[in-house]
Amino acid sequence: MIFDLNPLWGFLPLLLYIVLMLRGKDMNVSVLLCVILGAILNGESILGFANTIYKSLGSFCALIGFIIVLGSGLAEILSQTKVAHNLVYTVVNRFKLKSKRAAILISMATSTLMVSLLGTLAGSNAIIAPILIPIVASVGLTPSTLGVILHGAGATGLYIGPFVPPVVTIMGLTGLTYGQFLKSAGIPLAIIVWGSTFFMACRTQRKTEGHEAYSEADKEAVDFKPDEKCKRATLAFLAAMAVTIVYGLIAKAGASYAILVMMTVSIIVGLVGGLAFKESLTTMIQGGSKMFWMFFMFVLFDPFLNYVSASGAFDAIAQLMEPLIDKGGEVAFLMLSAAIGVFGISGTGVAQAQITHELFLPMVNAMNIDMHIWSLVVLVACQVTFFVTPTVDMVGQMGLARSKNIKAMLANGWVLTIITFAYVLVRAIIYVS
Repeated sequence: MIFDLNPLWGFLPLLLYIVLMLRGKDMNVSVLLCVILGAILNGESILGFANTIYKSLGSFCALIGFIIVLGSGLAEILSQTKVAHNLVYTVVNRFKLKSKRAAILISMATSTLMVSLLGTLAGSNAIIAPILIPIVASVGLTPSTLGVILHGAGATGLYIGPFVPPVVTIMGLTGLTYGQFLKSAGIPLAIIVWGSTFFMACRTQRKTEGHEAYSEADKEAVDFKPDEKCKRATLAFLAAMAVTIVYGLIAKAGASYAILVMMTVSIIVGLVGGLAFKESLTTMIQGGSKMFWMFFMFVLFDPFLNYVSASGAFDAIAQLMEPLIDKGGEVAFLMLSAAIGVFGISGTGVAQAQITHELFLPMVNAMNIDMHIWSLVVLVACQVTFFVTPTVDMVGQMGLARSKNIKAMLANGWVLTIITFAYVLVRAIIYVS
């Protein structure tokens, strides 16, 4: 640290990042400013700073950013070939919706499926919302109900998708395989969020029915009908995903495997869907370019965290927390870590996972915390945060559902947050006993 400052000053870039995120500033600008501040505090030279950025291109953060880019490319392929539309059409129309409860369940399953496959909440629900609205409208579901569904059920897909950025990130941080992650964190939290969302969606429907409704125009039949080419491309997509996922599980593939999966599946679906090889590659690149800003941000995020770590700030905060941890033990530590992640750290899910892990890693190592329960804490820290306040994710899903009922969204968010923390507490107590 310059001027022999206290290591706690190393948290200044992190605090700046949180403030800028809470104020809704541009993510790339925010992270860049934090990196520069971190370099200054650590007395980094200009050439040293350039070398640090160069090294970050080969970092785990950059890998996650590139996976996000490829995921966007795959989503573009699925959209161009109408595979995404067909998946929604098939799921929804395979079942005859005779009740509002059935419509809620099918809508939830559709959203979870698409998000888990495409790895993006906003992008996936943006595809399915125009198709779901006429269907749910025909059985009388309200916009408020669909808003709760899209947010809660869609977010569930971010807990269990094999190539979803937060899942890949946590697997990389903890060293867990996909199966271990699902058992320890993904599936338990998915059950909680799904169950809470279903209950709150039914409750929201009862409270809003008769007070709001979709228009008669929205109740018209869905126009989309898949042709044979689209059906073949859909089968190719499902087969390619199944084969690559099974192989990845058997081979215990790491995060880098997602790169090969995304590229391979994109090309296969494009070719079967009627696109030439060059056109498939071009479409994938065009789709990926929409998320290049995210890749750029994650390249910067690695030196951002490294500068904070180099300052000794993480070790210093660990020492300050020792008296509290000594009194409450591992249970207090796990609960406090989850709470700080949810209520004290802002940004993307991947960024929050990285920050939470790096912040508490010294204490995790000192207390010999098992990575299975730690993966649960990190997942809670980086995902539940989007349910406690009117975040972009929450408001975005409202917009897609054409809902104006923020109270219903927050009610669902706080119910599942309370249940989630209760579950973490129980798991922590069982872990130490």
